[in-house]
Amino acid sequence: MKPSEFIHPEDAAALRQLESIPGFPTLVKKFYALGVEKLMYGTNMASNIRLSENQLPELYRMLPPICRTLGIAEPEFYLEMNPMPNAYTFGDTKIFITMTSGLVEMLNEDELKAVIAHECGHILCRHVLYHNMANMLINGADLLGILGLFTAPIKYALLYWQRKSELSCDRAGSIITDAQTVARTMVRLAGGPKSITGSVNIDEWARQADEYEKIRTDGMWNKALQTYAIMGADHPFSAVRVREILKWEQTPQYRNLKAGLAANIPADGCCPGCNCRVDESWMFCRNCGAKLK
Repeated sequence: MKPSEFIHPEDAAALRQLESIPGFPTLVKKFYALGVEKLMYGTNMASNIRLSENQLPELYRMLPPICRTLGIAEPEFYLEMNPMPNAYTFGDTKIFITMTSGLVEMLNEDELKAVIAHECGHILCRHVLYHNMANMLINGADLLGILGLFTAPIKYALLYWQRKSELSCDRAGSIITDAQTVARTMVRLAGGPKSITGSVNIDEWARQADEYEKIRTDGMWNKALQTYAIMGADHPFSAVRVREILKWEQTPQYRNLKAGLAANIPADGCCPGCNCRVDESWMFCRNCGAKLK
């Protein structure tokens, strides 16, 4: 799969603007020179649990079918003990995905697959390096020495692009699962576990994004206030993300991608991931977790 098949247009536009900023190539080189990738990789290796066929395989087995479907090399996969539900991807030459114990406890299997596919979408779209740079600038621009004095415009440009890039990767999650699963995942992360949010009306929640848009565009002052409210964030507001993925669900682009994936299921009724027999009612292979529909 190619990023151009699903990338959000605002992501593509923001990336073009980011890469046109004077001094940006210099900052990229400085980032590489710091050795941040090796620092984070080593820390992650030493403190978190690497998942595999021999280590918590029921979690690990969700990853390989997603990577095969998206056409990316399989990253290393880790579990972090952290009650906050979260997942993140780090690295450029040595990429790894880490998800927290809070995320595993919060979401069901389909919702977890949507999150893992979202992270794999960042890898496919080559978002990870710039995301890591944005996080470093937020958490310690002083590491760059005197160059750090000039990084504020780049930091906010990176964050603006990063928010738009999340919309593309929500699409990647919906390709592997479906748009409704991605929306339900956003419900859980915004409002709590299924025991609390199981009956949330997703369409009603998405309409909150329309109300927000009215507030955001109600004069220059309100627009400035809402810009200030979001400018330091690395993700869009949750209701906005849900509205965007539900809108995309209705497009020919989404339907064609889903139809193309469905057409790849072998006619002999076997899983494309592990070649085991599957039932036509299954959404995922119950042996290896590969997406079937």
